[in-house]
Amino acid sequence: MTAPRHIKLFLFPAAAGAHVAGWRHPAARSNLLDFEADRRTAAIAEAAGFDALFFADRLSFPVRDNATAERSAGSAVLEPLTLLAALSAVTRQIGLVATASTSYHEPYHVARSFASLDHLSHGRAGWNMVTSLTDAEAANFGREQHFEHSARYGRAEEFVDVVRALWDSVDDNAFIRDKSSGRYVDLNQVHALNHRGEHFSVRGPLNVPRPPQGHPLLVQAGSSEEGLRLAARVADVVFTTQQELQPAQAFYQALKERVVANGRAADQQLLMPGLSAVVGRTRQEAQDKLQALNELIDIDVAVAFLSALSGGTDLSSYPLDGPLPDLTLTNGNRSKQALFLRQAREHNLSIRQLAIQVAGSGGHRVVTGTAEDIADDLQRWFEGGAADGFNFKPLYLDDNLSEFADQVLPILRDRGLFKHEYADGTLREKLGLARPANRFAEGGAA
Repeated sequence: MTAPRHIKLFLFPAAAGAHVAGWRHPAARSNLLDFEADRRTAAIAEAAGFDALFFADRLSFPVRDNATAERSAGSAVLEPLTLLAALSAVTRQIGLVATASTSYHEPYHVARSFASLDHLSHGRAGWNMVTSLTDAEAANFGREQHFEHSARYGRAEEFVDVVRALWDSVDDNAFIRDKSSGRYVDLNQVHALNHRGEHFSVRGPLNVPRPPQGHPLLVQAGSSEEGLRLAARVADVVFTTQQELQPAQAFYQALKERVVANGRAADQQLLMPGLSAVVGRTRQEAQDKLQALNELIDIDVAVAFLSALSGGTDLSSYPLDGPLPDLTLTNGNRSKQALFLRQAREHNLSIRQLAIQVAGSGGHRVVTGTAEDIADDLQRWFEGGAADGFNFKPLYLDDNLSEFADQVLPILRDRGLFKHEYADGTLREKLGLARPANRFAEGGAA
């Protein structure tokens, strides 16, 4: 299946925005429990031609003794599958991607929920596969500590395989609904898994018809060795943190080689780094807008945010204007930890500088400048083999999103780099990704 080569764009609202103080901007929305506000954000994104909405999730309140807990808009966010089910009724084209943890869910629940969303949305659902990160999440599910890094990925590998098998456990035409004969389902087209593995025992089959996409879109976020192994084997889209062009090009090439080594076509996986942008009439105006937003950051919150993303070391006990101390990779998000350590060393950043940079974007790249400057940057990454598209993270909602949509995307369209309208079909078809064959119908093994 071939689609025109255009920049792909997901919208990642990230609670009240990617900037830790974005909710404090005078024009920003701050109530994250307002469905009408979510509807407006989705409408802006769909009118602009974004390919999908991408909602992250975390299964805990921020740690109570952390400075971020009291002052974080992420303290109150809706469960993403519930929200996307509601948004499926008020959107028509845009994809709907939700996060669900392989650490603290069960495969049958995840398979059933995303199959249901795919049917409700007529083939627009996607699952962002994550392994969770924190002990705070573990404590809500009967564990003192989170799974060790390699163990949680071992669980994730089996989890994903079971979910995919469950989506295949009912053939496309199994539900015949023949009123004259009284047969509702052809049981010859329904398959038990009888899965017995290290982590899960699942008989199956799923009690939802096979999803319109065959499998809802599979998205993976994380660049550790274990995460990349999973991504190369099964992910349709990979969301990654990349700050500079040359390392991003090397990462892109290496991941595509892994995809091919797993017997897949390189163009059947899309690599989409996170990106934020600040648009100004001049470059100075854009810098001033970002500086004004950064001035809203509480430095204690920023340091706590960096401490959490850097593996949990309490950085508040170190001099703010001194260097980042030597840290070892922990059980958290190892790929981001490694990135921050490298950034601090290569650019001689103090704890204060790195904390503001990370808190100002969630650790992702921020591009500032005129609309032409930002379009040039996206084109350079796309045509330079560093990205198939971007997961756009507005710093706050909705003005930052609207400025990007209204000023940058028309330039990319004029250059033939972004679509003028949605293609027909499911989310997979819109993205140029093949519909997976049913392993049972094709005679394969679960």
